[in-house]
Parts: sequence; C-alpha cells; structure tokens
Amino acid sequence: MNHRIRIAALLAAALSPLASAHAQDAPLPKTIKIVVPFSPGGSNDLFARALGQKLASRWGVPVVVDNRPGAGGTIGAQAVANAEPDGGTLLLNSVSFTTNAAVQPRLPYDPIKSFAPVALLNRGPMLLIAGNATGYRSTADVLAAIRSPKKDVNYGSAGPGSIGQLAGELLNATTGGQAVHVPYKGIANATADMIGGNLQVMVTTAASVAGPLKAGSLRPIAVTSAERSRFMPDLPPVSETVKGYTVESWWGIFAPAKTPRPLVDRLNAEIRAIADTPEMRELFARESTEPGNLSADRFAAYVQAEVVKWRTLARERNITVD
Repeated sequence: MNHRIRIAALLAAALSPLASAHAQDAPLPKTIKIVVPFSPGGSNDLFARALGQKLASRWGVPVVVDNRPGAGGTIGAQAVANAEPDGGTLLLNSVSFTTNAAVQPRLPYDPIKSFAPVALLNRGPMLLIAGNATGYRSTADVLAAIRSPKKDVNYGSAGPGSIGQLAGELLNATTGGQAVHVPYKGIANATADMIGGNLQVMVTTAASVAGPLKAGSLRPIAVTSAERSRFMPDLPPVSETVKGYTVESWWGIFAPAKTPRPLVDRLNAEIRAIADTPEMRELFARESTEPGNLSADRFAAYVQAEVVKWRTLARERNITVD
C-alpha cells in the first residue's frame, strides 16, 4: 500500500469513532417532513411512508409524508431546496432527480449545490426487453437490428427525458445504433404497443412490466447492471455485449444544502440501518432492488457522477425538455 494512502486510512480509522459520536449527538428536529415529488401510490410514495414509519419509531418524533407532484419532480425538489436546513424537511427522489438535471436546462435549483445528499436508499438494474414479434432473444440480436440501415427499430419510454429514453439513447450512443425513440404517456401505453407488435424494444424496470413478463407477453433480454441480478439470475448483463453499458434505477434521500454535517451523518446512519431491515428489503425486492448502503460522501459522489453522465449524454444526443 502507498505510504500516503496508509496514513490516510489510519487517520480515517482513528477519526471514525469520533465522527460517529458527533453524529449521534446531533440534535433532532421536532418533526420531520419527507417530501415526495410525485403523486401518492407510486414507488417513491411507498418507500417514503415505510421509511417515515420506521424513523418515527426509532427517533420518537412525528414524521409526515408530503406529496408535491408536478414538472417531473421539480416542484417538490424546489420546495426542499428552499427549506430550512435543520433536518426537518427531506426529499425522497429517484433517478429522475439526475435525469431532470440533464434534460431541463432551466431548473429552479442546482442539483449539486442546492442539496446535501443524505443516503442512497436502494438501487437495482433495469431490463432490456423486446416484443415477441421481433424474434430478438439476446442483446446481440437487438444490436444487429438497431445498427442495420435496412430495419426500422423503435424503442419506447414513459416520456421525453425519462430514464427510459436516456437508457435507450445510451445504447444507441455506445453501439452506433439507430433505434428511434417513441415517447408515451406512461409505461403502460408503451407496453400495450409492444405486446401489439408496434414497438420493438424498451429499457424499463422489471416492476413496471411484471404482469406481461409473467404472462410471457414480452421477452426479457438482459439486465442493465454491471453484473447479474439475484432477482433475475438467468439474464445476462447488457455490458457482457456492450462494454461499459450500465443503467441503474435508484431512490435516495436529500436535505437542503447547509444542513449541519453531524445531522446528515446521523440521518445517513439511521436510514442505512432501516433500509437493511427485513421489512424494507422485502419492499425493495418488489422493484428488484437492494439497499444502497453508502455513506453520505459516497452518495454525494454517486449523484454527481450520475448528473455528469446523463448531462453529457443529453448534450451529445440533443435531448432537452422545456
């Protein structure tokens, strides 16, 4: 091990108990509001309510969930960015937090400077799926089709600027593909068109197409994680065929910028402990995801890397949403 790295590691080990002690001493807010920037009933809302119940039980303070839908999650995020940085207002957002930053040039907040990333709640792969009528049975089949000038291949998504569109354009960009984006108002409409033979491929979450997959109406081709998923062990990663191709679906907790670091660390420790409970693991498994288990610093680095990745792609592929 390099001498400087060894000293840094020893120093970090020596300071970590002190940092942990300071985090545990951080004063708690009298109430906690978890803002969900989407309507009730979706995965963000379910995760927020389950997390809120457990936080209230562990800390003995009231925790409420405040749904503020609109503008693809921007309205709720802005409310948290403008809130007092006292730990009393948190944001539960998903991968859309970083895709919005990529495709919306006039956000009313800075996705990096306006927030203190607290904890990665859970994450997991998406699926590359194909319609049965295509005959595609592997990533190689999909690549051959989207690269061929003789074939008109469409891919669907839940709408312009969605993670489904960015995942599809990432596949085009990394393979020289020419698949044409077809935006829908929600995955249900795209799924219906795929079953009907009017749409060829799509990248989406396993949960959003669970029924058709179980019925055999759609064909799963591959997962978008770097490695195989324990939830879909028979599916190879796209990255086995397309080097470096990875896309994750994830959910995380954010606080307003300037939230005291000891409080951020205390929240991070509590949320990681809650996320690892059997009840939360079971809830996450419905989305084919696992607990995130990252420190606040590592989560901040993860979010920044996601913002850079999707902004770069959006700029190169000219993807914008006003």
